Amino acid sequence: MQGTLSNTPRFVASATGSRLAAVLGAFALALLLGGCATNPSTNQTSGDSNQAAQDDGYDKYETTQEAVNFLGGSAEGIARMIDRAFADYGRPNAIIKGEEGGGALVVGLRYGMGEFMAKSGEKQTVYWQGPSVGWDFGGDAGRVFMLVYNLPRPDLIFQRFAGVNGSAFVVGGVGMQYLRSQSIVVAPIRVGVGLRLGAGVGYTQFTQDKSYNPF
Repeated sequence: MQGTLSNTPRFVASATGSRLAAVLGAFALALLLGGCATNPSTNQTSGDSNQAAQDDGYDKYETTQEAVNFLGGSAEGIARMIDRAFADYGRPNAIIKGEEGGGALVVGLRYGMGEFMAKSGEKQTVYWQGPSVGWDFGGDAGRVFMLVYNLPRPDLIFQRFAGVNGSAFVVGGVGMQYLRSQSIVVAPIRVGVGLRLGAGVGYTQFTQDKSYNPF
């Protein structure tokens, strides 16, 4: 009788853990599929538009100076992140400077607000929010500097961008990760204690108005 009673809690814990893992797994899959959903407006983007965006983009020197001045972190670390982004995607044709906060315990959330600036001169306030699921723990709050690539029109920033698996880079307290929707790529660069870059699956939704709904 004692053996039966001692095994019962283990069985209940195992069953509960299995159900929780199944729920989190299903949620992660839903996030991934939702984050990779096609935005019809981005399908109109042509190769010529992308090339024009690259030609009119920010050069590496001015981008590095802008990021270092805004983030106030390690100049060397920021420069290395920007070198990586330029090597992978070339010249960004827009940037976003803002502040954000977030936290995670397997399931994470992130909220932010900033100023979008296109190389062509357009400026507007943008908000972003989004969930993540994965090996992601901790919290952070601070400034973020984003590079935006292949954006044919400023209004196309207002959509959902999925995190690119395996694209998180951290050097000397500076982190960067790629987000993508079709051919448009956003590369947020973050600095400071509390930097949170887990191996999570998730997305970031950019909106014109503030929203507390991460989905």
